[in-house]
Parts: sequence; structure tokens; C-alpha cells
Amino acid sequence: MHTIQANMSGTRSIDISEQNLQTIRKYMLFQHLISSTGVVDEADMDKLKWNVRSLIAAQESDSKDLLDLCIDVIYQNNMKAFGLQQLLNLYKEWEEKQPVETEQIIK
Repeated sequence: MHTIQANMSGTRSIDISEQNLQTIRKYMLFQHLISSTGVVDEADMDKLKWNVRSLIAAQESDSKDLLDLCIDVIYQNNMKAFGLQQLLNLYKEWEEKQPVETEQIIK
């Protein structure tokens, strides 16, 4: 379990599970999410929410992993642009330590 800071003052945090990080990788949720400036804002947060909702709506099979990610992280009350930036940083660190198996990624 990982914890990210959800606001600048550090008074709020969000717990991120290994399964949450694996789901982000599986569906490539961060690919092309942030603009070339690298600045994360609320529009990026909205874009992520729309992408996940579209994936859930298009799923014919069980989408429990996406639903869990939504409940635990994306639609969590404390998640704002600052939290998304922290999640991106955590994901980058986590990804560097994890081998990628090609069958894990949805094409």
C-alpha cells in the first residue's frame, strides 16, 4: 500500500494499492493524459474521469478493477489536480520497479 498527499498543506492523503497501480498500467490510463507543458490541472482530472467512464461503459466483461480504482482513488473526495500529480509521480516510480508483461496491457 502506498500513500499520496492529496493537497499542498499535507492534511489530506489517499491510499493507493498495488492493484490500483496495476489497473492504471493495464488500461494505460496515464498515456497522453497530461499536456506537453507537464502541468496537471483540473481539466486533466476531468479527462481521466471521462476516460475511465468510457472504458467501464464499453466493457463487456467484469470491470471490477476499474470500479475499484474509481471508488478508491479517482472519484475519492480528496482527489484533485494536486493529488493526480502525486499519483502520476508514484506511478512513474512504481513502473520503473515493475517488469511489464505484454499480456497485462489491453490493446
